[in-house]
Amino acid sequence: MDKTNEKILLEVTDLKQHFPMGGGFLQGPKRFVRAVDGISFRLHEGETLGLVGESGCGKSTTARTIAQIYQPTAGNITLEGRDLVKLTKKELMMARKDVQMVFQDPYASLNPRMTVFEIISEPMEIFSHRRIQPRTKVEIESRVLALMDHVGLSRAYRNRFPHEFSGGQRQRIGIARALALQPKLILADEPVSALDVSIQAQILNLLKDLQEEFKLTYLFIAHDLAVIQYISDRIAVMYLGRIVELTTAENLYRTPLHPYTQALLSAAPIPDPVVERQRQRIILTGDVPSPTVEHTGCYFYERCSKRMDRCQKEVPQLKTVQPDHETACFLYEK
Repeated sequence: MDKTNEKILLEVTDLKQHFPMGGGFLQGPKRFVRAVDGISFRLHEGETLGLVGESGCGKSTTARTIAQIYQPTAGNITLEGRDLVKLTKKELMMARKDVQMVFQDPYASLNPRMTVFEIISEPMEIFSHRRIQPRTKVEIESRVLALMDHVGLSRAYRNRFPHEFSGGQRQRIGIARALALQPKLILADEPVSALDVSIQAQILNLLKDLQEEFKLTYLFIAHDLAVIQYISDRIAVMYLGRIVELTTAENLYRTPLHPYTQALLSAAPIPDPVVERQRQRIILTGDVPSPTVEHTGCYFYERCSKRMDRCQKEVPQLKTVQPDHETACFLYEK
């Protein structure tokens, strides 16, 4: 889907999130886990950007940093012209209306002592008390019941607790809560990975319907390539805290450019036994480098079969090498 002429809702520039892990004083040099190590991308209004990669590559940390759950180590997060990193506490509270999260575990993200009605209404109550978004109790009740209808929950469930629901129903509650403040951006952190396959399809279709109805923008995180392909307009591939490829979903699955993306896609099964038998799997050698190490060359160097001397000394930057197709690899530099 071509979004090049549409409004940019979110712009992330050179974002870094390093977590300290001891060291210093008598323990030697201070060490950091470089969970996110300098990523940049733009998210257009109304699109879905998929973020995919191996476990531990920094996908969830990226979403939590954008949501300001974590204060970033460096970089800028600009939402509609406002840099979230530089906002005051009060200004950030205002901005939180526009950025909401749907979490991976639909049970752990819900308060077990609150009813469905209380869970969905809580964001509206908080903003109402702070006089940021004035709503009466009648308006809040009407909004909660309407959201339950939108996500496919019976109004009769309003006084039930999370343990009384299935995993798919709990995720519907989490989605309704995320929509309570009418946000512009939803950060979906692997929202279907804990669900059965049949339920995954229902939730994905629900997210698509809600996006069209409420004009939402998604940053959708997953490790399942089939899920990412189904829901995304564009896809960013992450490896060890860096984005190594960024393009449309169609381009990525038709002509992957980065060696890591090629290996990742070769590992995904195809539901056609004839095609599957003819495919050649790309086996990556070596171990994933430690995220505590500061790299002076390509982050994928140790496992890449196409590496060159230059790759060991320079970090390739994400550059456009084909129309609507960016990759961080020296193989495509002229």
